[in-house]
Amino acid sequence: MSPRKAWLGAARLISGTFNAVTNGLTSSMPAAATADRNVDMLIGGQAVIEGVMMRSPKMIATAVRLPDGSIQVKTQEFVSISRRAFFFGLPIIRGAVVLVESLRIGVQALAFSAEAAVVVGKEKPQGEARFGRLGLGMGVTVAISFLLGFLVFFYLPLKLTDLTGVRQGLAFNLIDGAFRLGFFLIYIVGVGFWGEMQRVFMYHGAEHKTIHNLESGQELTPENARTHSRFHPRCGTSFLFLVVIVSFVVFAFLGRPDTWQARLLRFALIPVIAGISFEIIRFAGAHYDKRWVKWISEPGLKLQRLTTREPSNDMLEVAIAALRAVL
Repeated sequence: MSPRKAWLGAARLISGTFNAVTNGLTSSMPAAATADRNVDMLIGGQAVIEGVMMRSPKMIATAVRLPDGSIQVKTQEFVSISRRAFFFGLPIIRGAVVLVESLRIGVQALAFSAEAAVVVGKEKPQGEARFGRLGLGMGVTVAISFLLGFLVFFYLPLKLTDLTGVRQGLAFNLIDGAFRLGFFLIYIVGVGFWGEMQRVFMYHGAEHKTIHNLESGQELTPENARTHSRFHPRCGTSFLFLVVIVSFVVFAFLGRPDTWQARLLRFALIPVIAGISFEIIRFAGAHYDKRWVKWISEPGLKLQRLTTREPSNDMLEVAIAALRAVL
């Protein structure tokens, strides 16, 4: 793999981890029923390097455009533990479960796309050997992603709020939340202007348009998909925005964290916050036809202007190939 592709892969993974594996979490959220309103389609996806990963309740498929112009599709069976075990399928708990599962699936899809996008016409080893060169690098990148996410979105806002000298609990948490929201917006804007990510954003748009195409009940074609919006209410960008907003509310009940135990409690509540956000965005995706749901979804959709781009027809073909593989 060329250094440029390797760095692009690492950058995409870091961005995806910060974004709850951007779009990966939406893979287990219910899309609106198809045109006959009788089928609850559980389809979602994630943009990867030169491709798209799609996920249904029982299958995962990653389609990648190879350098020779062909499309390579990798499929595997996968059923979430939230669908196999009652406890892990309970509201809020299932959101935390899906977050962890989506991270693992997203890393695997990215590893496959990083390898497939630059290796063509060569004999490819099978199984674990195929990803041997990427495994260590991916593990290090995931660790860096978590560390950066922790420092930027939790530790640094707390430290900056401490410096204000505010003692009252509610005021402290409002300032802490404002810092967190500010860092989130800076991150989104910064990634949006990163030139190397533009093609990934185009595949992100292709993923959304293709899922909209499916939900509309129209035949899956690049021409039909192109007519749909590149913004989707169940996008990972919208999810992360919700996490920031929900954290405002949850942390407001905790008062000022004066001890390390109080701060540790905040970090321990991250899965709960993710679970609550999951339920909100799940509901929004299933009831997006309601005016008030569209209204509360609007900020997240606006942010998707920075993380999606209009795709080309060949990108839509890749997204459709991945989607057909999981239907």
